[in-house]
Amino acid sequence: MSQVVQSRRLTAPDLARRKAEGRRIVALTAASAQMAGIVDPHCDFVLVGDSLGMVAHGLDSTLPVTLEMMILHGQAVVRGTAHALVVVDMPFGSYEASREQAFASAARVLKETGAGAVKLEGGAHLAETVAFLTRRGIPVMGHVGLTPQAINTMGGFRVQGKAPDAERLLLEDARAISEAGACAIVLEGIVEPVARAIAQAPEVAAPTIGIGASPSCDGQILVLEDMLGLSDRTPKFVKRFGALRGHVEAAVRAYAEDVQAGRFPEEAQTYGGS
Repeated sequence: MSQVVQSRRLTAPDLARRKAEGRRIVALTAASAQMAGIVDPHCDFVLVGDSLGMVAHGLDSTLPVTLEMMILHGQAVVRGTAHALVVVDMPFGSYEASREQAFASAARVLKETGAGAVKLEGGAHLAETVAFLTRRGIPVMGHVGLTPQAINTMGGFRVQGKAPDAERLLLEDARAISEAGACAIVLEGIVEPVARAIAQAPEVAAPTIGIGASPSCDGQILVLEDMLGLSDRTPKFVKRFGALRGHVEAAVRAYAEDVQAGRFPEEAQTYGGS
């Protein structure tokens, strides 16, 4: 009798194994079951990023995103995937007040979505929270450098690592989060020499995932809509692997023209009476 072998969904510890084996970690964001299903076979983890506030909800920043929004999209992405680890961003205001608040929010995310990890933005000041969560069975991905939830204190979306003491401070952030037990650390918007130094630092054991950082990172992530060419603007660190916005616009235009001219629906798209 033949036996069907089902592939196992990746888990947070698998990211460390990828690093140990020298295998580059592939990641993208997704906010819907359909798009998640497309990227799933090709990714080690899929991030339900709070960037969905801008790309899916038309918000100006990630700050208004709620825990309920992240859970709703997290549920969809988990349903649409079978292979990749699903990581859900913790939105602004859901974890900063205390370790207990962070645990309550993160536990709710994992229980209600079925995701395998959560992601928190912040450096050394959040190390105690990361350790608190990991000791209680919640895998945590860190995020240092340009942290979009802190744009008001950063003065906007500014590249990090240019200040005289920046390399030391960013390295301290990454080391603290790694030592606290993070399963990986996203390095965002950091000048390449500094990001490379962090990625190659022996005291940063956690896999590093770059976005606008360094090719020396253990993996890379992009916002799906950016790399597909669906977004209005393209950040410097994004390589467009598609130009779907033009294709979508052309298809919608053709549809509208066919409807207006009476060419759609045709007989092939119409149910007969018999």
